[in-house]
Amino acid sequence: MADPVSWLMIEPGWKVVAADGSEVGEVDEVVGDSSVDIFDGLAIAMSAFGKPRYVPAEQVDEITEGTVRLDLTREQVDQLSEYLEPATTAEIESDGKGGFGETVRADARELEGKVFAPTQKREHSMNIWRRIAFFFRRFFRR
Repeated sequence: MADPVSWLMIEPGWKVVAADGSEVGEVDEVVGDSSVDIFDGLAIAMSAFGKPRYVPAEQVDEITEGTVRLDLTREQVDQLSEYLEPATTAEIESDGKGGFGETVRADARELEGKVFAPTQKREHSMNIWRRIAFFFRRFFRR
């Protein structure tokens, strides 16, 4: 029995096993914010051509070197929803920073955000290029 490790150690390609020990896929992506130690979940690949599935952190039972064990049965894993890429976010600043220069800089940041990183109100499905990238990452990892 291997020693448990932190979610920060999880890497793409690690085995994902169901509660009964059967292998159900591999880690495609770890979802979380390492700067504040918040683990949201995993995107797991169940097949080379299939869409990644999302496993919430609450369903992860144990993490050991190279393996993530879920507290779900194989049937429950089959019912997981498709992984949706997180929406981009915007930094919210107070209006009371003062001065004309701050107003101009705030307007410039807002415009830059709309052009280069538009804020989305909801998560969205992975586009075709992202799916192709996932496929090749899985294929060449073997």
